[in-house]
Amino acid sequence: MSVYEEVKQALQDIVAPELKALQVEIRRLDEKIDSLDGKLSTRMDSLDKSLNARMDSLDYKIDALDEKLTTRMDSLKAEITTEIKRLDEKIDIAIQIRERLAAIEGRFEEREKRRTPAKTKR
Repeated sequence: MSVYEEVKQALQDIVAPELKALQVEIRRLDEKIDSLDGKLSTRMDSLDKSLNARMDSLDYKIDALDEKLTTRMDSLKAEITTEIKRLDEKIDIAIQIRERLAAIEGRFEEREKRRTPAKTKR
């Protein structure tokens, strides 16, 4: 056997079993990664469904609160509008009373002037 053949045989005797062991180990790790990937995908799907359910629940609650607030705001708007109209009517009445009082005062002053002759200067 030549030196080349001896070195080649020695390398095959030493390296080949190690390569075979590494291939087996790589195959085992690939299977483990695939298994973990499947578990992770399942867990992610579960979390996604849970999150979607919670989001739907929150959407429902927000919609209910929005409807409640809208109803309450409409009610308050109606109450305020009614109160403004009531106060507006009172202000109109007060203005009318003030105008009538001013007219009466004007007539009263006129009568007083007619009753009391103006003092003439001497």
